[in-house]
Amino acid sequence: MTLRLHRDVDGPCLAPGGSIVAIGAFDGLHLGHQAILSEVRRRAEDAGLLPAVISFDPLPRAFFSKEPVPRLSGVREKAEGMTAAGIRELLSLRFDRALTEMSAEDFVRKVIVGRMAAREVWVGEDFRFGHRRGGDFALLQAMGAELGFTAHAVAAVVVDGERVSSSRVRTLLAEGDFAGATKLLGRPFVIDGHVERGKQLGRTLGYPTANVHLGERVSPILGIFAVRIGIGDGPCSWPGVASLGFRPTVNEVREPLLEAHLFDFSGDLYGQRIGVEFVRKLRDEEKFDGLEALTAQMRQDEIAARQALGMNPILVDIPESYGSPR
Repeated sequence: MTLRLHRDVDGPCLAPGGSIVAIGAFDGLHLGHQAILSEVRRRAEDAGLLPAVISFDPLPRAFFSKEPVPRLSGVREKAEGMTAAGIRELLSLRFDRALTEMSAEDFVRKVIVGRMAAREVWVGEDFRFGHRRGGDFALLQAMGAELGFTAHAVAAVVVDGERVSSSRVRTLLAEGDFAGATKLLGRPFVIDGHVERGKQLGRTLGYPTANVHLGERVSPILGIFAVRIGIGDGPCSWPGVASLGFRPTVNEVREPLLEAHLFDFSGDLYGQRIGVEFVRKLRDEEKFDGLEALTAQMRQDEIAARQALGMNPILVDIPESYGSPR
């Protein structure tokens, strides 16, 4: 099943035959989001309509915040999750000044009806939208009665007595509680991207790394981690250790860099897409007094990571030809 991705408020109707639409930020696609998407897919199949989603990028709260706001998933990861959930159309609107100035009523007429030809609209119970958050579920119900769609609110999903939310997931990740975050996400937390060439410093220190630049994406976690890595479309099964941060000892990056060292690996990963599953946080980033001290700590990190992953914690000498340069 193929998903079509669109970004603009203006344009032709994307579902001439009608659609069932979910609306929200959907950052991380946690269990609460999955409940809405499952209902949309089921209702669309029963009615012979198109299952669709209206979402936003950047996140609305990030647009208004003066501080960087961590996010759990990028547009591509969100689209892949939507595809897996059975969604056929994703209207990922550019959340900009023009969109914030659009009234809730205009959003309903122009986007929900005009672009999506919605027959049913599904949202979370606390959903707000439009200029100054002027629209709510009651407005959707009232305008739906006028314009030919019904509005439905999905109750929050509760896990261990707490409401599942993207904010809660971000908090658990920042605290290093990956097991807790996995419960709310319904899967382990993974960051993926394409491996890019670096300055090969890791190789000279005996720890070649696969480097993934996060660009403008703000990660909810920073530090050194025991990880499992997936290559291409494969599962995250290859054990390793990863650093996610700003490399304070060598002062080389101004944006977060994900560097993953795969244990006992000798292939070439340049240009390939990898996924990094975070299993346990080992420590925060530190600035060391030179490369010798950094290398000694990296060896300790490998021991700790191997133990965290249930591997043989005993280090072996790494030959000079180990792996491919990163």
